Amino acid sequence: MRYHNITKDDMLNGDGLRVVLWVAGCSHGCKGCQNPMTWDPEGGLPFGEEDKAELFEQLDKSYIEGITFSGGDPLHENNVKEITVLAKEIREKYPDKTIWGFSGFTYEELTSDGTHPRCEVTDEMLSLLDVLVDGRFVEELKDLTLRFRGSSNQRLIDLNASRQAGCLCFLPDRPRGGR
Repeated sequence: MRYHNITKDDMLNGDGLRVVLWVAGCSHGCKGCQNPMTWDPEGGLPFGEEDKAELFEQLDKSYIEGITFSGGDPLHENNVKEITVLAKEIREKYPDKTIWGFSGFTYEELTSDGTHPRCEVTDEMLSLLDVLVDGRFVEELKDLTLRFRGSSNQRLIDLNASRQAGCLCFLPDRPRGGR
C-alpha cells in the first residue's frame, strides 16, 4: 500500500478530532475531484512501520476521536487488504476510537456478491468501520454545505446502527459547522 499524507488533528473528515490516512490509488476518476494526485496507485510513498507508528502515536492521544481512511480510495484493490489489516489492529488496540472510511464505491457495490470491487476481505473491512462515506463525487451535485462529503449523492452510513437494524442507517445531515 502507498499513501500521500497523514493529517493530524483533522476536523473535516469525520466527527471530532481525527487522524487521516490519505492512501494512493483510485479508479473512479471523478471530474472535479479535490485529490486527483492520489489516483495513481504507484504514487505517494510506501506505507511502512514508521508510518504506522506515527498513526498510533496520534491515536494514543486521548483527545483524538479516531482515524479516517481516505485518499484515493481505501477500498481500491491495491489498498483494501492492507487497510483491513491496519483497521483490525487499530480496532484491537484502540477499541474506543472510531474508524471512518471514504470510498467512491457505494455500499451496494461493496456488498454485491460476485462483483468488483468486492473481494475476500470486503466484509471484514466493512465490519471494522463505524462510518462509511460512500459514492463517487459528482461535480454537478457539489454542495459545500454538506458534512464530510462534497456532493449530495454521497452518503454518511452509520454502519453500527445499520448492523443492528438490518438495513442502512444514515448519520443526521447537519450543515457544516452545525451542532
